[in-house]
Amino acid sequence: MWCFGVSQTQAQGTVQFDAQSGSRTKACTPILLTNMTQGRASLLLVLIALCWGLSWPIGKLLLRDLPPLWIVFLRSAVGALALLVLCIARGRLVIPKRSDLPVVISVSVLHMVTSSALVSIGLKFVTAGRSAVLAYTTPIWVIPGAYLLLGEKVGWLSILSALLGVAGLVALFDPQRFSWSDPHALYGNGLVLLAALFWAMSILYNRAHKWVTPPFELTFWQSLLATILLFPVAIFFEGVPSLTLPARAIGLLLYGGVFGIALGYWALTTVNRAIPSTMTSLGLLLVPVFGIACSWLLLGEKPAFPLIAATALIITSVGLNTLAGGKPATSASESPRDSIDRKM
Repeated sequence: MWCFGVSQTQAQGTVQFDAQSGSRTKACTPILLTNMTQGRASLLLVLIALCWGLSWPIGKLLLRDLPPLWIVFLRSAVGALALLVLCIARGRLVIPKRSDLPVVISVSVLHMVTSSALVSIGLKFVTAGRSAVLAYTTPIWVIPGAYLLLGEKVGWLSILSALLGVAGLVALFDPQRFSWSDPHALYGNGLVLLAALFWAMSILYNRAHKWVTPPFELTFWQSLLATILLFPVAIFFEGVPSLTLPARAIGLLLYGGVFGIALGYWALTTVNRAIPSTMTSLGLLLVPVFGIACSWLLLGEKPAFPLIAATALIITSVGLNTLAGGKPATSASESPRDSIDRKM
């Protein structure tokens, strides 16, 4: 559901901010578009949010043809192949250095494998729109983690952000109406929330990591490692799936890997060079909104009032968190403050 990692290069010789880690390193020579106007970049940003929002109902649709772990594996494989082609075409294929291995492993294991697998399984029991909103609670868990583990200062905006996020969760679960006796509801919602926690763990590690190789160059290797790890996991838990897939499923997998992962990264790096990073962060708040809208159109998941109220509260929470941190958020594989990865 999420996209995984991409760096923001603002200008040659300036500071490069990594969406995954929150770290700053010397910028690389720009290789993407440099003449894009802010208007066109903003339009492209909306298209990226639409693309990633659409990934949520697509993940739900794929469950009709494939078991959840095989969906994550095949989507990751398509994404890795597309990233390989893109990196070669852009001259950005590099061999990771030894100091890069911890962040390659952490993103692959915590986010691309564990978090993505939990979301895919959770989608069997939870609507796609609700899952998109639950996944957006990641910044709520990052705030206390950053304070306790990284010693980051927490201002009143961050505290207000966390409180609004918790209020959004309460509204989403609507304790008086939630089916607490339904094990499927508890299981599905719990898995997506657990996925958000693993996503937050990945973000916290990446913030502490000292970057050597620019993050975008590592994305292919992270996706490749995730693909390798997911294969035996899928075999062990779900066995060998049917070797004949309908054209619909193949098309959806191609969309998730090519548009949701590879081209999504490339487009976002282009956007980040044309508009301020805070604008990018706030623009990506459209992802769960589009996720709900697309789920309504494609799956008939008409949003009820608790979902709408929770979405408003959580989006406001994430927006305040972004403004409080003053740090770019440029990936769907991380939280909106640090990035929106991969969300697929």
